[in-house]
Amino acid sequence: MAVTEPAPIAPAAAHEGILRRQSLRESAARTYARSLPIVPVRARGLTIEGADGRRYLDCLSGAGTLALGHNHPVVLEAIKKVLDSGAPLHILDLATPVKDAFTTELFATLPPQLASDARIQFCGPAGTDAVEAALKLVRTATGRDGVLAFTGAYHGMTAGALEASGGATDVRVTRLPYPHDYRCPFGVGGERGAELAARWTENLLDDPKGGVPDAAGMILEPVQGEGGVIPAPDEWLRRMRRITAARSIPLIADEVQTGVGRTGTFWAVEHSDVVPDVMVMSKAIGGSLPLAVIVYRSELDTWQPGAHAGTFRGNQLAMAAGAATLAYVRENRLADRAATLGARMLARLQGLAAAHSCIGDVRGRGLMIGVEIVDPDSTAHDALVPPPAPQLAATVQRECLNRGLIVELGGRHCAVVRLLPPLTLTDEQALAVLDRFADALAAAERSTPRRADSGQSY
Repeated sequence: MAVTEPAPIAPAAAHEGILRRQSLRESAARTYARSLPIVPVRARGLTIEGADGRRYLDCLSGAGTLALGHNHPVVLEAIKKVLDSGAPLHILDLATPVKDAFTTELFATLPPQLASDARIQFCGPAGTDAVEAALKLVRTATGRDGVLAFTGAYHGMTAGALEASGGATDVRVTRLPYPHDYRCPFGVGGERGAELAARWTENLLDDPKGGVPDAAGMILEPVQGEGGVIPAPDEWLRRMRRITAARSIPLIADEVQTGVGRTGTFWAVEHSDVVPDVMVMSKAIGGSLPLAVIVYRSELDTWQPGAHAGTFRGNQLAMAAGAATLAYVRENRLADRAATLGARMLARLQGLAAAHSCIGDVRGRGLMIGVEIVDPDSTAHDALVPPPAPQLAATVQRECLNRGLIVELGGRHCAVVRLLPPLTLTDEQALAVLDRFADALAAAERSTPRRADSGQSY
């Protein structure tokens, strides 16, 4: 896809001034702005236009928030309808027709065994608050305090969510092995690696000297996103469901990034035919606007009024945009489309890996794709697979941006290039994304200094 460079929207000095003022005024905690020094001013579908007049193909999609891409007509129409109606925009947790329509549409997408006996809690508008609500819910319902979580997890940035995430240190959480076919913690990978991970979990929970506090719940991602785009094996996930059910431990599925068709089914747990006790949802359910909820089995609904609250639980615009998005994805079978197109993109990337030894692994589900960048010429003798190459990955990301392609990095060492395009991606756009990525990869390899000891790059 050729990129036409229009005239700058703002003078170069103004564009640069905006970026300079951001770096002076915003905190050191800012993230995306560091690796993506652009000033978006217009966007539609896959495309973002910057203040400097450049156009970019956005394969970050608001970290998976934009299921339909930027400014989809059905989303804009839903928002406009609410604005034109004179309806209140802020209503705490009161009932409104907009809220009722959203809840009805959301329940229509859920696994039937859950939807038939479910309750919904509207949370503060970020996914991390929904994680906090889920943990609070199961602790209240079970009277237990322990939490089971997994290596590589990411559940948000608030205190409880961080405790359950893989980078935490001082925690009350028991950390369990998450299967990883490429970097298997047991060194075997495949079905055997997943079986060992499940056996470790089961033995630890039943070991009277295992040091594991009684668990209020187990929280997991059906596909680890920030952890490096690692899909949970279907049989392993079913095993986690059996393990938790046999011990009366509620199973919490964090579908914040995997939900709304992203992985090729409407909810990622559907790949395994697993019905969790609690589902955590945010990102795409708000149709590009802030919204977060948990949905759970009614028997867990034991908390008192006000046990989990938040001023901005009633975002009417997000509920309208979310209902329109959910309906559009469902009616147009975009989950099926994500499965088909995602498989094609994975195949093309796997072919690219055969020609580039710096690609260690290509993995994902649907339109949630990861490409792990490695150092194939490492002198480490005990590694089963090459070590990650975060500097090279950063160079690939930078070369992608130079070619008008926005991608994100993730994984344990920030060495996984992540692709999260909108579900409305066309075949032609997918080819353009892959062509730009392939060109950026080759450029990154050429620009990386050669190592003297091996005569190779990286």
